[in-house]
Amino acid sequence: MDGVSLEVNKWIRTLLRQGHNITTVAGCYTSSLAEISEDDQLSCEEIQFNSPEQVYYEKLVFPHLHRHSPHISEERKKEIIEGLEIEGSEVANTLLEIVQQRDIDVIIAQNTNAMPMTLLGGIGIHKLAVDRRVATIFHHHDFWWERSRFSSNHIESLLSRIMPPSDPGLEHVVLSTYAAHILRSLKRVQPRVIPNCEDFENPVVLDEYNRSFRSELGFEEEDLLIVQPTRVVRRKRIEDAVEFVGRLLEAHPELSDRIRFIVSLYQGDEPDENYVEEIRDLARRRGVDIHLISDRIASRRGVREDGKKLFTNRDVLANADLVTYLPVWEGFGNAFLEAVAASVPVVITTYLVYKTDLKVMGFENIEILDRYDEAGKLIINGEAVERACRVLLDRELRERITRKNFEIGAKFFGLDTLDRLLNNMFDDYGDEIRASRKRIKKSKAFYSV
Repeated sequence: MDGVSLEVNKWIRTLLRQGHNITTVAGCYTSSLAEISEDDQLSCEEIQFNSPEQVYYEKLVFPHLHRHSPHISEERKKEIIEGLEIEGSEVANTLLEIVQQRDIDVIIAQNTNAMPMTLLGGIGIHKLAVDRRVATIFHHHDFWWERSRFSSNHIESLLSRIMPPSDPGLEHVVLSTYAAHILRSLKRVQPRVIPNCEDFENPVVLDEYNRSFRSELGFEEEDLLIVQPTRVVRRKRIEDAVEFVGRLLEAHPELSDRIRFIVSLYQGDEPDENYVEEIRDLARRRGVDIHLISDRIASRRGVREDGKKLFTNRDVLANADLVTYLPVWEGFGNAFLEAVAASVPVVITTYLVYKTDLKVMGFENIEILDRYDEAGKLIINGEAVERACRVLLDRELRERITRKNFEIGAKFFGLDTLDRLLNNMFDDYGDEIRASRKRIKKSKAFYSV
């Protein structure tokens, strides 16, 4: 349910509708993909985020991930990179065998060479694309230098070379005009921009299934549900959302018995138990009734072992009265588009990509400038608090804002936009794909792994 996975699913659905055949390769599957047959969902354990190899190398090369990271000499760094290259070559061989056996025309590498969550996977894809010259489209969602836990490392020469690579014959896709500018500047490549998109043709609505969300989780019909529809990670700045709700309660104590603050998703691949407790503690101090409900949320509707219903994040949004989305940084803004498609008003910070790629489209949100005080806290103005209160209580104002935002979202960020941009991408990259197909055919005749 993280942003990358959500966007991958949209690409899969769109490509299948266009008539492509798809094979997925992942470290593991928490659940099978509904759109693809089981035979076409392949696993490669070496590229799991928590594989023994990934954990071993993370301890060596990313000091921020481990308290007792050892000092690394220059000679030792070279040895580590050589070890990574050798093991990454084995992954490349595994992937090449899949490409040969299944007559795969093109690889779409989802964030493998932008974030070092799977070092062996990134090296394997790089060798497959550059050394074996298999046509490869790199879909970059965010970059390692944007994360403090990866920007400090002992393998910068390797990361700079392969994450992402700048070799000819490769296609690069980014989410925003800002990311395109950065890649052009740093890598001298010409990426194409395909933004996150959302299914506005099948919008989020209350239905027979999700109408029971409030009663199932103990909320009353008159409660005002303010939802943070994200994972619990520090860069989402959930403490600022808690503070915002606290400021709203201070200004309007008459709403204190009605406002419920919900965080819908889980910690995911950035576990930080301290952060969860910090959020709970802040909520207690600010008098915010907080509910962390990730144990009731899944990628698909269903039933837990104890018989309780599982809801999707879309089901939560269908019941939301207001969304908080106050990140200090985002590669794009999946949660924002989901809220727009669900016709929920949004309290949002003017983070960089929001200013460059979303605000300019004309969306009407409750905006808070991305300014922070000396303690690093978001500076929340009283005007935003009051506007949030008006939107919560004034149905006509709420409907006008959400209708306007929905129309803008459907026009610029619907799945028809994704369909058009993916078609253009394959048309432009077609010559390289055809040449790759010939090389793969020859490799099957003269080379086996």
